[in-house]
Amino acid sequence: MDILSMLQGQLSPDMVGQLSDHVGASPEQTTQAANGIFATLLGGLANNATSEGGLSALSAALDRDHDGSIIDDVLGMVGGLMQGGDGLSKAANGSGILGHVLGDRQEAAAEQIGQSSGLNMGQVMKLMPILAPLVMSALGKAKSSGGLDLGGLAGVLMGSAQQAQQQTGMGDLIGSILGQVMGGNQNQAQPSAGDMLGNLLGGMLGK
Repeated sequence: MDILSMLQGQLSPDMVGQLSDHVGASPEQTTQAANGIFATLLGGLANNATSEGGLSALSAALDRDHDGSIIDDVLGMVGGLMQGGDGLSKAANGSGILGHVLGDRQEAAAEQIGQSSGLNMGQVMKLMPILAPLVMSALGKAKSSGGLDLGGLAGVLMGSAQQAQQQTGMGDLIGSILGQVMGGNQNQAQPSAGDMLGNLLGGMLGK
């Protein structure tokens, strides 16, 4: 089950058009930034889930707040958030989700995504809380529809994060972002995206 493909499938021309108008960017730039945000959040979730407690907390949050219904009305949710409706529900609380997944590394991630997409950091920061609920909703939908236990959830995260890493032009970006999310020293050589995800997700599946 590929969460990244599910998320990319939500990037309809109408949705990309709304997001592009919201941040003042071209559809191509917005799509590239959205893909970077999706991949970054999947990597961040994989990082957080490398501990048994983190994986259990993620599973509980999905059961409690993210049933996947947002995916069924993406344009409605996005429109509400762009009108200042952040916090309509826990499922749509993009700022809260970002805080849990990326913590104080949100600006570092936004800067890296901006460099890849051509947007500035401020534009990416406007997109992140709008798109974050989609990632959790997609995971929640996958968990409920597939009846996933903790091991199954870990496997879905691994496969989706690896898919993100393998996409053309995104590997180095994800590796850099994951290094910063994990608190790596930027003055040291960062592991490749493949090595980074291998370490994160191998540890997660080894629980």
